Amino acid sequence: MTDKTPGAAPAAAAAAPAPRFENALSELEQLVGRLERGETGLEEAVAAWERGEELVQHCLAQLDAAQGKVEQLGAPAPGAAPDDEPDA
Repeated sequence: MTDKTPGAAPAAAAAAPAPRFENALSELEQLVGRLERGETGLEEAVAAWERGEELVQHCLAQLDAAQGKVEQLGAPAPGAAPDDEPDA
């Protein structure tokens, strides 16, 4: 008899390392393509949709983190005088 413990699958998924942005985006594109072409049965389509939602959230989180880093890099250094006048 197989273990049908509700928490077993998420724990295994949580142990896997998060994919790189490019890998997650590529997997998402492949899932969307398969769904658009109708290459999946109902159960597989639902599972693909759920995985796609996870990948979208992962990609959005990585994009938000990257945007935060870019904003930090563009911010003036603490104590620096603001540059109010554009260079002529």
